[in-house]
Amino acid sequence: MRIFIPREHDGEPRVAASPDTVKKLKGLGAEVVVETNAGTRSKITDQAYEAAGASIGDSGSGKDADAVLKVARPTKEEAAGYKRDAVVLALMDPYGNEDALKDLADAGIMAFAMELMPRITRAQVMDVLSSQANLAGYQAVIDASHEFDRAFPMMMTAAGTVPAAKVFVMGAGVAGLQAIATAKRLGARVSATDVRPDTKEQVESLGAKFVAVENDEFRKAQDSGGYATEMSQDYQKQQAELVAEHIAGQDVVITTALIPGRPAPKLVSKAMIDAMKPGSILVDLAVERGGNVEGSRPGEIVEAGPARIVGYRNVSGRIAASASLLYAKNLSSFLETMIDKDGGTPSLKVDFEDPLVKATLLTRDGRVVHEKFGGASLVDTNSAPQGDEPTREADA
Repeated sequence: MRIFIPREHDGEPRVAASPDTVKKLKGLGAEVVVETNAGTRSKITDQAYEAAGASIGDSGSGKDADAVLKVARPTKEEAAGYKRDAVVLALMDPYGNEDALKDLADAGIMAFAMELMPRITRAQVMDVLSSQANLAGYQAVIDASHEFDRAFPMMMTAAGTVPAAKVFVMGAGVAGLQAIATAKRLGARVSATDVRPDTKEQVESLGAKFVAVENDEFRKAQDSGGYATEMSQDYQKQQAELVAEHIAGQDVVITTALIPGRPAPKLVSKAMIDAMKPGSILVDLAVERGGNVEGSRPGEIVEAGPARIVGYRNVSGRIAASASLLYAKNLSSFLETMIDKDGGTPSLKVDFEDPLVKATLLTRDGRVVHEKFGGASLVDTNSAPQGDEPTREADA
């Protein structure tokens, strides 16, 4: 059984294997080949991979690999270089990319989208969205503090007192909760909002103030599966007014809301930004999906009246050395479920009845098979939810 880890392109600094995961896969009997300099941008040298038991190859080393571990979806040219029926695990970004999925199908590979991993106990160690969103939430605060031209903590000196920065986090999922915790560690005064009532306790447990119109409708705005229910227009208006008033007094606003398969919801309008204090900072973690902040642009820091909007792409990739270690563990843990250890010589054996496989498999036998993307139904509709709440975290 041969496993290939290629070097990523298009500016992606992360890598899909670490020395620890290479050692684990080698221990299962696999041959692991890593492309030259695959881990350089994540501070992992070829020598470190070799010490863990991998061999170093080139871009063509995937042609006879049984499994390929990647960060980004393979290009048409990359996929054509893999052998048919090879298992390919990556962040496939399937929504709105039907042509790219067809290219994967035409290559005959079995493409698995790691971001579709169901949120069930068994799959926690494979949850790439949580591992990467956690780091994105941390990095969002670090980026905000870098751009903010004042101190975050309160400082009392003989020359006077420096007030603590006020940080408002919109969305209390994985990235949002980590942003809250990080901002608190830096000494900021933190508040947060979310559409789900159960998040109030989580926010307050981290020492932040919860901001929401807490009427009877809000308290019932979550179903038995933990999903947010649709709010009335009257409630939405009240909440928008409360948030607008709150944002006007903040120094930093961090937004994290994404809806799988749809453009990111607009949470902060130009009017809200115009009411902010001079020098305020907004960090939009959903910028690559259209943005939560009006006027944000992918890959740019935008001057917007009294504030600046930070719209970095691939925020977890900005701390690639940490992100790669977690991502590699996610992938190797999933791949291990497909390794048949019986009979002496290990081999890949995909159980197409496994809920994890049903939830993540995009292409097989030359066709797109995931029902969400135009394929025949392979997904068990009685399986656990595949994501967070409908308005979920900005993640990988």
